Amino acid sequence: MSHTPWLPPIEIEALRTPLAERPLSATEAERTARMFHALGNPIRLRLLSAIASDESGESCVCAVSDVGVSLPTVSHHLKKLKEVGLLSSERRGTWVYYRLEPAVLAAMGWLLVRAAST
Repeated sequence: MSHTPWLPPIEIEALRTPLAERPLSATEAERTARMFHALGNPIRLRLLSAIASDESGESCVCAVSDVGVSLPTVSHHLKKLKEVGLLSSERRGTWVYYRLEPAVLAAMGWLLVRAAST
């Protein structure tokens, strides 16, 4: 399995460019692909959904850890979602609380919706 070097999360403005408007640059494509790749993992998608559906808008890692894998694996997947910009986090005492980055998710949706409507 090849390992590609980590890239910082894509700028939200770059995601606001619909696929049908102009070709993505190599960097935009790489960063955008990393975000969609992160969402392509069923555990990560379940974690993201658990956080998104929490009434408070955020979830403690302890509240979303029931996804059928160990707590260290949950932490690994949350870290990956955070690395690509889909989540942000805040440490409170011994627990870490995660919340969605709605602007990033909205921009990802915009990227596809505009492409689908052309």
